[in-house]
Amino acid sequence: MDEQMEQRQERIVVGVDGSAPSIKALEWAVEQARRTGAKVEAVQAWEVPTMYGSGMMVLPGGEEFDKSAKQSLEAAVNGVLGASRDVEVEHHTVGGHPAKSLIDMAEGADLLVVGSRGHGGFVGTLIGSVSHYCVSHASCPVVIVRASD
Repeated sequence: MDEQMEQRQERIVVGVDGSAPSIKALEWAVEQARRTGAKVEAVQAWEVPTMYGSGMMVLPGGEEFDKSAKQSLEAAVNGVLGASRDVEVEHHTVGGHPAKSLIDMAEGADLLVVGSRGHGGFVGTLIGSVSHYCVSHASCPVVIVRASD
């Protein structure tokens, strides 16, 4: 057997935005990694809003959005892993549209895991626009995790 194939560790990319479905997706991805020995790449994408406040408000730079995303992602991963550090979880924050960012990050991955709807979802929808886009465009299998009602 090829030596590179033996040493290759599976990659599970998971989208995290702090919403209940995304936390469930992260939990699912971590549990799957425990079963398979894969590593998890937790991704939180952010965008500077087109409308931020009102009037002549000065927008904060992208650094502030990235800093906030890093804090949010770290809190989510720490909340899911707790004291257990038996799964390798890499943190990635990406400036850009969440769906496109996840598709780009999942290039070459073995699995992409997303919540059924995140912070931008409409209450009552079964699948959000990001998860729908991922199912339609990902180059790897996609798992959509619903949060408990």
